[in-house]
Amino acid sequence: MNPVELRGLVKRYGEIVAVDHVDLTVHAGDVYGYLGPNGAGKTTSLRMMLGLIRPTGGTVRLFGHDPLATVRALEGVAGFVEEPRFYPYLSGRKNLELLAAFDGGQARAQIEGVLETVELRSRASDRVGAYSHGMKQRLGIAAALLRQPRLLLLDEPTTGLDPVGMRDMRMLIRRLAGEGITVLLSSHQLTEVEEVCNRVAIIRAGGIVFEGGLDDLRRTAATRYRLRTTDPERTVAICTVQPGLRDLRSDDDGLTFVADEEAIPDLSVALVEAGVAITALIPQRPSLEDLFFDFIEGEQSAPAQPRVMDPA
Repeated sequence: MNPVELRGLVKRYGEIVAVDHVDLTVHAGDVYGYLGPNGAGKTTSLRMMLGLIRPTGGTVRLFGHDPLATVRALEGVAGFVEEPRFYPYLSGRKNLELLAAFDGGQARAQIEGVLETVELRSRASDRVGAYSHGMKQRLGIAAALLRQPRLLLLDEPTTGLDPVGMRDMRMLIRRLAGEGITVLLSSHQLTEVEEVCNRVAIIRAGGIVFEGGLDDLRRTAATRYRLRTTDPERTVAICTVQPGLRDLRSDDDGLTFVADEEAIPDLSVALVEAGVAITALIPQRPSLEDLFFDFIEGEQSAPAQPRVMDPA
């Protein structure tokens, strides 16, 4: 059974559609990035996954179980939504002891180990009120790890962190994934997702516009090429009529165009036959940031049609 399966998930607040027929699948072992701008519906989706709010429509399954129908759905599931909250006048260790008492079982025996995992053991006796934002985020993960989860849900875990804190959080997430924990993290920061995730879903205006691997995301865009030759004017004339080239743009540094890879050899032959020498032909593949903005900077009144690339 997959750790997370959402099918047709909808959440409405009156006339506002916060989540609009979301389908996504998180496989065991994934570090899955739920990517979108603020207000896109990420946190609302996570709340429904954890059974904190009831969907208007659709289904949530965690390891095959509905979190609203049975507490079994949350066995092996942990995390936090928005930001973790603790008693500020108690120490980090004391906060974990209180949480462990609620969980029972072997949770209390996990405290020193999880403090070590999140690198807070040296500050465990300090009041949480004196912690930095990054330390509180790490304590939140420590609290989640008390449950020895198979699935960890994290909502914007690096928000508000300085560059060092962001780096440390990414390293921690990679380490947890290396220990066999499936991680789903929501984020609006592409760098974070690119560095730690193997699969992503992009949500815009409540609806999924892409789901798949990072390589699949890169393949959604055609490559733009920059061309420089010994005869710019003749080059423009040839490219204008050459099959397979589109979106031609000319500037002081030559000509750019979008083309599929198979069109490039024919263009090279056409230029040579016309007596035009190529001085540079450079593919300019879009960055993941470019692709992300291509997906989210569309008509915001309704989500784009989903592009689902999950083979399962």
